[in-house]
Amino acid sequence: MKKEKIVLGISGGVDSSVAALLLQKKGYDVHGIFMKNWDDKNAICSAEDDYADASSICASLNIPLTKINYTKEYKDRVFSQFLKDHELGLTPNPDVLCNKEIKFDVFQQYAKKIGAVKIASGHYANILTKNDKFFISKAKDKSKDQSYFLYQLTDEILKNIEFPLGNLYKNEVREIAENNKLINAKKKDSTGICFIGDRQYNKFVEQFIDKKKGDIISLDGELMGKHDGHMFFTVGQRKGLGVGARKSAFDMPWYVVKKDIEKNIVYIAQGADHPALFSDELIAINIFMNDNLNDKLPMFCYAKVRYRDNDKSCQIISLNDDQCYIKFDEKIKAITEGQSIVFYDKYGLCIGGGIIKKRNIPFLGKELYE
Repeated sequence: MKKEKIVLGISGGVDSSVAALLLQKKGYDVHGIFMKNWDDKNAICSAEDDYADASSICASLNIPLTKINYTKEYKDRVFSQFLKDHELGLTPNPDVLCNKEIKFDVFQQYAKKIGAVKIASGHYANILTKNDKFFISKAKDKSKDQSYFLYQLTDEILKNIEFPLGNLYKNEVREIAENNKLINAKKKDSTGICFIGDRQYNKFVEQFIDKKKGDIISLDGELMGKHDGHMFFTVGQRKGLGVGARKSAFDMPWYVVKKDIEKNIVYIAQGADHPALFSDELIAINIFMNDNLNDKLPMFCYAKVRYRDNDKSCQIISLNDDQCYIKFDEKIKAITEGQSIVFYDKYGLCIGGGIIKKRNIPFLGKELYE
């Protein structure tokens, strides 16, 4: 009997390698894709090392591997937006956009080319069906759950995706790799944004965005220092401010609490729990919802305002013209404009999400509808 073909993204890491092994054991004819999204001789993305590991794994499992260069598409559709968002004073998350614009699109195109229907990846996530529709849901291993990055995947894509690691813990994945003598069983997980690697974030960004000198001002109006551009700072940031502590505030460190984009001012305050860091309302844009919610509003649900954050209970109050108004049950620290907010029901099923446009700051009397 002829095996069903499936296209799997293989990065050279332990997760995608174990995913390949599990798909084989499930009876699939696995075809691997290694995607090259970035071309920079100074990068520390170790793409060539990763490709060597991917090639070795595929050879040991007798899986064909195709290397696809998508650097131009990545720069045009992901990296260019990353830079535009920075210039607007946002803190973007390119991984969300990459999954939607590049990664799964490439998988589907290649699957069609070789006569396959299904695609797969080593993400820690699950897929559930509800009312004959497919939804992303959280992985069993909540510490590794990556559903946050996948909320924009449509029902049409999800119906043909496999996430083999969705019901495994990370330690189980490594154990499977060791038991099957995979060469990358103990390979360190990749972290951060791939095209930045281990380089300092601001040093990388300033290669592409011109510096623009501005003031760092305390909330009481005191000039505390100068900066090279508001785009190099984000709400909740502590390091890199170049501002020392003041004894009058018990030597507490300074944090960015807000930015004035038009005037190029970065406002700071002392203390990790300064009330100006906290918000209980926000507006999100570029909304993607997996279901029609208009007849269910206001709706109680849970939300993540950043990856690895705990779920926060909230209400989706309104959803109009691709804009969503959300109110939280408690104040949330350092909500960051430009990051994604992703909604879940009480069972961990992903309802949808959007990009955070604006937050309120009750301590400063700064409300969303002034």
